[in-house]
Amino acid sequence: MNSRLSLIIARRYLFGKKSQNIINVISMISAIGITVGTAAMIIVLSVFNGLHTFVGSLFGTFDCDLRIEAVEGKSFVADSAQLVDLRNIDGVENVTTILADNALLRFGKRQMPAIVMGVDSAFNSTSAIDSAIVDGVYNISTSRCVVGSALADQLGARASVVSQLTIYAPKRTGQVDIAMPERSFINRTLIIDGLFCINQVEYDSQYCIIDIDVAREIFCFDGNEVTAIGMRLYPDADVEKIRAEVSKVFDVDIRIEDKFEQHAEFFKMMSVEKLMAYLILTFIMIIAALSIVGSLSMLIHDKRDSIYTLKSLGARRSLVTNVFHCEGLLIAVGGAVIGVALGSLIVWLQQTFGLLGFSNAEAYIISAYPVELQAIDVLISFATVVTIGIVASWFPVRSVVGRYYAEAKI
Repeated sequence: MNSRLSLIIARRYLFGKKSQNIINVISMISAIGITVGTAAMIIVLSVFNGLHTFVGSLFGTFDCDLRIEAVEGKSFVADSAQLVDLRNIDGVENVTTILADNALLRFGKRQMPAIVMGVDSAFNSTSAIDSAIVDGVYNISTSRCVVGSALADQLGARASVVSQLTIYAPKRTGQVDIAMPERSFINRTLIIDGLFCINQVEYDSQYCIIDIDVAREIFCFDGNEVTAIGMRLYPDADVEKIRAEVSKVFDVDIRIEDKFEQHAEFFKMMSVEKLMAYLILTFIMIIAALSIVGSLSMLIHDKRDSIYTLKSLGARRSLVTNVFHCEGLLIAVGGAVIGVALGSLIVWLQQTFGLLGFSNAEAYIISAYPVELQAIDVLISFATVVTIGIVASWFPVRSVVGRYYAEAKI
């Protein structure tokens, strides 16, 4: 009963006529500040969500859903029986074997270090590499390869003409022949059939993709040795269950990483940036909430006669205090609700219509800034703003109301 009565009186005080119009103005400024701050928090957090999803989709063009690597050593053995076991796991769509190592590429007179990655015929179906081909075609065979577009630019190579690329890799065994050091290297010449562009420097400027049997020949690995195994999963697959099943297939210690874990440092950095943006906006909200302190202080002063009246009618101090607590809560909750609606609307408009785009859209991968609204961000923003509003109203209510209540003579 007391809570309901406090809310009714607080609502009347908030929207009723004051003796001085400036109190209405300050109350409106407080609500607007809370509204704008809440909307800004939702929009900024949605921008980070959009960037996270967008960059993740770029990595997904090259990376498999799950990647299996040895915990110790560069390579491990994966025989045909183990690969069959992996393909038979519920939720697994396809499996590919990978053998990658560093090598030197030479095209004409130009030379560049690179990561040469040998793959089998299933790599194209476990990733989306064919969709990233910007010149030529995706064709991997014992005599054909594809190269990152930035790496090809550094070498001066193109796929539209017959381009022979020579790969040099040091022999894994034996000593270096000082007199004829070229004998310490294995080389193989391949034709570049396609250039891929992931729009990620770590891929486009470093990777050359060749047939895995050719890679084993160049790097002197045995027939069943791999440096990684890639797996493509069905959309509704239980990832944790698949991890457990995969661990049972191999005798050696293996590391199983999803797309985000394969780039843990990058996504961790984005998470830290999102957290810092949230903390900065929270600090701004705290400053904006100071207007609630001023608004409530002036309102309490304006309603001091009402406090005397309530006390004379038998109202306890707790009831009077709750009235102005509800006043601050109404300002905070009202501003937060409107801010959530406004921020969500702006994010939806950006997602749907791309209102804020790039001036030269042809030069970018996307035409508008990516955003993504998540329910958890809406809840966190709303809870943060309401909490700040409640804390901001505590000081003037406790101190000022208490003083006026004590001054009242019955």
